[in-house]
Amino acid sequence: MSLPVVTIVGRPNVGKSSLFNSITRSRISIVEPTAGVTRDRVSTICDIDETYFELVDTGGYGVVDRDDLSADVEKQIEYAIQCADLILFVVDAREGLLPLDHRTAELLRPYTSRVRLLSNKVDEPHMAHGIGEFIKLGFGEPLAVSAVNGSGRNNLIALIAEGIAGLSDETPVEPVMKIALVGKRNAGKSTFINVLAGEPRVIVSETPGTTRDSIDVRFEKDGRTLIAIDTAGVRKKNRMADDIEFYAYTRATQSIRRADVVLFLIDATEPVGQVEKRLAQLVSQEFKPCVFVVNKWDLAKGQVATGEFGEYLDKLLPELDYAPISFTSANVGRNIDSTLDLAAELHKQAGLRVGTGKLNKVLGESLAVNPPSTKRGKKRPKFYFATQVSTLPPAIVLFVNHPGSVTPSHHRFLLNRFRESLPFGEVPIRLMFRPRRQGMTALAE
Repeated sequence: MSLPVVTIVGRPNVGKSSLFNSITRSRISIVEPTAGVTRDRVSTICDIDETYFELVDTGGYGVVDRDDLSADVEKQIEYAIQCADLILFVVDAREGLLPLDHRTAELLRPYTSRVRLLSNKVDEPHMAHGIGEFIKLGFGEPLAVSAVNGSGRNNLIALIAEGIAGLSDETPVEPVMKIALVGKRNAGKSTFINVLAGEPRVIVSETPGTTRDSIDVRFEKDGRTLIAIDTAGVRKKNRMADDIEFYAYTRATQSIRRADVVLFLIDATEPVGQVEKRLAQLVSQEFKPCVFVVNKWDLAKGQVATGEFGEYLDKLLPELDYAPISFTSANVGRNIDSTLDLAAELHKQAGLRVGTGKLNKVLGESLAVNPPSTKRGKKRPKFYFATQVSTLPPAIVLFVNHPGSVTPSHHRFLLNRFRESLPFGEVPIRLMFRPRRQGMTALAE
């Protein structure tokens, strides 16, 4: 896929992320008054009257990053500029022309023909009279816009349409699978993403919490388009330093919901703790296929066997005991492709459909081996029929005379039997109990 690329650039706190969200009519980029919130390139596919383009948000040029990542942020900005077909240079109408705007202009000077100047935060009509000073930057008269109230948005869309006209008439290919990478801070998610992308798509640093936004990265494998979602590293809620970390955590949980398969990165050199337990609960609650990706295995190999590590994960994260394990070393690219192949296999499993004949055979055999017990004061449940009602995840409905009388232990027993007997051995199954329909005959008394 080769779509036109539109990149938003400017110094810190001019409202680049707000404009990005305004153009996309979404809340993809984190917006917060603290300078330097955006560090990586955040992108999404947009369209104007079925003309598609990739819109890219960047960090603030010249930001003084609190984690000493300014140089990394600027490398990402420069890369985004070099890839851009159209550059939206954003300045701040409220603060006026500042020295850092001139520095940004010098960075963009070699690309003048691609640059369009936007004066953001023109929230009131009278503010448009003061934006003429930005002409000194050498990119013509700025377009007055307000990301806050949406004024000037139609003119901005028209400006983008004109800037990318004739560059491409392609329609983006729908991804065959979305993969979310989750895990605690410094587990190696960004390194893993960059290996998949084949380029330094996100910043990699030993500083914990480098990634803040959830970042969609499109890439190709074996002729198929996939999306990998890099998420912010998670830590305990009571240790979150500020709102930025809270927003990043929220985006990470949303990414789990969006994903077809979750790659759950575990740092092989660190013990599993509360963060992993909380993430395991989230993945389980969303019924997402999951691969435990035990990363940095090159540093731990020899200290523990793979089988022992698997038993360790089953013990501490029992909600995901069905999830297969892949041992990787993302920094040297080891087992990355095989992990992707495993994720694709799980996605295929989760999309399978089993006939009612097979389901009822398994149900009948299961009830013969272990008849249902009953809750105190409840009637013994009688099972009548099983049917699969959906895929991704596989959802099976069991019709029973008294759904509320099925005990949790028998629920788990049936779930395990279905997993063992059906082609869903490594994916979650949603098992639901519904009141029987008239005329159904019980499979077991």
